[in-house]
Amino acid sequence: MSNAAFEAQRTALADVVAIPVTPFAEDGGVDRDTYRALLRRLLHGGITTLTPNGNTGEFYALTPAERRLVTELTVEEVGGEATVLVGVGHDVPTAVASARHAREVGAQMVMVHQPVHPYVSAAGWVDYHRAIAEAVPELGVVPYVRNAQLPGERLAELADACPNVIGVKYAVPDAARFAAFARDAGLDRFVWVAGLAEPYAPSYFSAGATGFTSGLVNVAPTVSRSMLRALRAGDYPAAMTVWERIRRFEELRAAHGSANNVTVVKEALACLGLCRRDVRPPSKPLPEEERAEVVAIAEEWSI
Repeated sequence: MSNAAFEAQRTALADVVAIPVTPFAEDGGVDRDTYRALLRRLLHGGITTLTPNGNTGEFYALTPAERRLVTELTVEEVGGEATVLVGVGHDVPTAVASARHAREVGAQMVMVHQPVHPYVSAAGWVDYHRAIAEAVPELGVVPYVRNAQLPGERLAELADACPNVIGVKYAVPDAARFAAFARDAGLDRFVWVAGLAEPYAPSYFSAGATGFTSGLVNVAPTVSRSMLRALRAGDYPAAMTVWERIRRFEELRAAHGSANNVTVVKEALACLGLCRRDVRPPSKPLPEEERAEVVAIAEEWSI
């Protein structure tokens, strides 16, 4: 893979990195047509980087066959209009197989979900990601970091062995820790993506991030794009004006340990008539009294 190709992938990460929901049909399976329509809506909204099989896509509630299906549908539907960053994870052989599948169908990058093993050593974290990155040297690789104990030096060690590790989705809710981690790993060496979406984007951009992930973008692509424009311009007051607009929506998603993170997004989409509100356990649809608040927020955005 040439440096120019990786440069294109790096550019794609320095943007709104959309995490599409996975809509379910009445029979409980993946609703293919609705998924394609939601992707098309994102593309029409100016979104150019998509992460199928992310957490907002209910990665851990999908079967292996469904994860492959979502990957294939995404690559087919975008047809070169956007960069596809496929979420992979679980045990190493499963993650490697998913990464190779992503390569085979034409995705440009993979995001490696945080290891869910209860015992994660820093050196083992390197080994886990190295096994995946070495299996797909042609693809850009983006670790998803949620581990506050991981030192930045370990990321640098990984990239020394695997030059296709080009970006980081950093999702530890601590802006000072992010600033230190990025500098210990190499601020200019990686593209830093604020992995906790719009609520954390202004503080993380001030410390060196140049992209942010978004689940809200499923509902209101223009809102996410407006925050990105403000942050790129260094206009933090304008970015915080957007932050205030989305604050309550994101607070509902973050409540109870993010129990309703996906549920709130799907509820908003359902009120707009874009997909069913169904989520899979261990998520659960919103109670009736909270649905009205989500509807009111979506209507206020004039989507």
